[in-house]
Amino acid sequence: MTAATTLPHVTAFLNAVSLGFLIAGFVHIRAGRKDSHRKAMLGAVAASGLFLVFYVVYHFAAPIFVFRGTGAVRPVYYALLISHVILAAVALPLVALTLLRALRGRFDLHPKIARWTLPLWLYVSITGIVVYLMLYHLYT
Repeated sequence: MTAATTLPHVTAFLNAVSLGFLIAGFVHIRAGRKDSHRKAMLGAVAASGLFLVFYVVYHFAAPIFVFRGTGAVRPVYYALLISHVILAAVALPLVALTLLRALRGRFDLHPKIARWTLPLWLYVSITGIVVYLMLYHLYT
């Protein structure tokens, strides 16, 4: 196996792990379990950080993978991909700022940005998994 054949599956797995941690973190904070929320969100940050490292390595090591779907699914795929990439670029600094506010104990400011960060991060995680499924499983 090579990086080009293995890393897409690794990154999709890490994306799914991050998504699970995000959902758990949301459930925990809604239930008032702040310590469990903190642990889940740190897990989401760790999984997303590993995802980013492997994603960059993959794109340096692998050729460009062309979407093989045809017909009406092509514009759907590219609209999904473009929105995913743009919102991922927006989400990254928001995640960093949200995390920084939490680590500094700025809980007066943390929820204000987390309300924006979480939906973006969820969208990016979900669409990342959908893009992976479309590229490597549904339209091969």
